[in-house]
Amino acid sequence: MNTQAQAPGADGKPLKVAFASMIGSAVESYDFFIYGTAAAAFFGKIFFHTDNPLVGILASFATLAVGFLMRPFGGYLAGHFGDKFGRKAVLFWSLVAMGIATVLIGALPTYEQAGILAPIGLIILRMVQGIGFGAEWGGAVLMACEHAPENRRGFFGAVPQLGIPLGLLLANGAFLASAELFEGNWIWRVPFLVSIVMVGIGIFIRLSVAESPAFEAVKAENKIVRQPALEVIRTDWRAILKIMGLRMAETGGYYLTTSFMLSYVALAHVSTTKQILWGTLIGSAIGLISHLVYGAVSDKIGRRPVFLLGSIFTILFGIPMFMLINTGAGVMVIVAVALSLLLSHDPIFAVESSWFSEQFPANVRSSGISLGYNGASVVAGLLPIAATAVYGAFGWIGPALMFSALGIISTACALTMPETAPAVAKDPMKSPTQRRAAA
Repeated sequence: MNTQAQAPGADGKPLKVAFASMIGSAVESYDFFIYGTAAAAFFGKIFFHTDNPLVGILASFATLAVGFLMRPFGGYLAGHFGDKFGRKAVLFWSLVAMGIATVLIGALPTYEQAGILAPIGLIILRMVQGIGFGAEWGGAVLMACEHAPENRRGFFGAVPQLGIPLGLLLANGAFLASAELFEGNWIWRVPFLVSIVMVGIGIFIRLSVAESPAFEAVKAENKIVRQPALEVIRTDWRAILKIMGLRMAETGGYYLTTSFMLSYVALAHVSTTKQILWGTLIGSAIGLISHLVYGAVSDKIGRRPVFLLGSIFTILFGIPMFMLINTGAGVMVIVAVALSLLLSHDPIFAVESSWFSEQFPANVRSSGISLGYNGASVVAGLLPIAATAVYGAFGWIGPALMFSALGIISTACALTMPETAPAVAKDPMKSPTQRRAAA
């Protein structure tokens, strides 16, 4: 195969591929995030037979965590098959798995209707969601980055990242609209059931794009690794662990700001869930622009400086964020949540796709980034439970310090991660692994 004909950007398709990746990511993110909202606001009473609101929230957050615990398994599968058979097929099946599980959750009977079978069914379907979501991210960002011109990987890599704020925007908007249009259990069921339409659209769009040129080159040169996940763990386990640490401020802070905060304002009687949802909506809407800006800037000044903007802000904003929310003033609550997303989450998340993918050679790249990205989800999935327990023991200062601690971890990892942006890195055509091997 003529790999030169498949050079990134030569056929004018990078934007189409990035857009297709973004749409699919938005659908999967919507499916994954509506569960977080439903778990915080509804599932404690509906699926777990308890009159204690704190116990109900802890139980529902436990099912939320199950999805995160399954994401590394989904990431392993996606990385393995993505490096052996291509990124495109993985994206198709991850979307199908997520869509089926989400619609079935919307049709589940409640505890009153089915007893213990209701939470069991919920847990099983949440596990499938976790596998599907874990398989999604690596393929989506690689399709965008590997089709992009080298000097614009930061920008094009940020496009599929828009699927996260867009999915969250759609998820919270769906619940706000459903609360106005429906009553009773239909308030939470409808957002799950309408997912079938979005999944169909996502599948149609994704089937229209070409396979990654980087994977096609690996296949043409007969460099496919038999066990890519095991190979990348053997050769680059340090980079995988660093990626897990880098994600703490982004993914951990994100779920403290969104999922945990929905339950916190109710438990502390300081505000309403609607104000948290509005803050999330506004922050997510701004994120549709901020991610692109941060990604483009990283092409000019490097991935690390943009990342540090977010991780250092996370350190500084933990206590102020809770103080703003504790005022109970609607504007302050909305500003606190929106600022957390805009200045803590977005700078970090915008550069993760390009920075992480540039750490590994193409024949094990899908495995490397998927294992690191989803490995962090094991910790992140437990944080809403941990934050709820810490709040019960120490009050609001406990979760506030947890938020800042996540920023410290990510900042420390960022200072040791190799810079890879072509504008500032030496020998950007090679991954850090290849540069070390040549040294």
